[in-house]
Amino acid sequence: MEKKIVLVIDDEDTMRELIRRNLDKCSIPIEVYGASTGEEGVEKYKKLVEKGKKPDLVIMDLNLTQWGRGEIDGVEATRRILEFDPSANIYGYTAWFATAWAKKLKDAGAKDVIERTILPSEFRKMIEKILEE
Repeated sequence: MEKKIVLVIDDEDTMRELIRRNLDKCSIPIEVYGASTGEEGVEKYKKLVEKGKKPDLVIMDLNLTQWGRGEIDGVEATRRILEFDPSANIYGYTAWFATAWAKKLKDAGAKDVIERTILPSEFRKMIEKILEE
């Protein structure tokens, strides 16, 4: 089975690593790339596409400006990726899931917003289902 490509855009290094470790336990092979700012995520998405490794899934945090590294949030990063590739498969993954901000992410084109509070095993099941569709 060909590896699925997942791009994780999250400003927290620890969270990106936890997601990568969790996805390593999936029943399908996944190659994970990471970006720590919205700007870096947009550029990494474009570079992956140029290399023939279009992400099958983007896992997008909302609050990408928290640590002062980036200037655009997950909503704007989502808009920019979808402007470049309207078929991009973007899901939010955030603790801000039940907010107007999360609704803006969906309005920008994200398919859905996953609650960061779900169990790791449930998160894996959701990601596997998304990648198998």
